[in-house]
Amino acid sequence: MGVVEDLADELARSALEAEEELGDANIVDEVSGVLLAQSQTLQEAYMTAIRVRRSANAGRRFLDAKLRAHRRGEAAPPPPTADNPDIH
Repeated sequence: MGVVEDLADELARSALEAEEELGDANIVDEVSGVLLAQSQTLQEAYMTAIRVRRSANAGRRFLDAKLRAHRRGEAAPPPPTADNPDIH
C-alpha cells in the first residue's frame, strides 16, 4: 500500500477499536469529518478502510457461525442479504 492507504487503514483500525471501547457509534463519522476538513483523499481512503474492515468482520462472523452450527449438528444460519446484513 501507499502512504495514504497505510495511514487511512491504521486510523480506521484505531477508530473501530475506539468505537467498540467507547460505545460511541459516531466516532468513525467524527474522525471522517476531521479528515475531510484536511484531505479529501485521506478521508476517502479512511472510509474505504472502514467499509472493508466492517465487511471482513461480517464475513468472519458468518463463517464462524456456519462452522459452529455444522460442528453442533445444527442448521446453518442463512447468509446475510442487503435487507438483513447483520450476522449474529
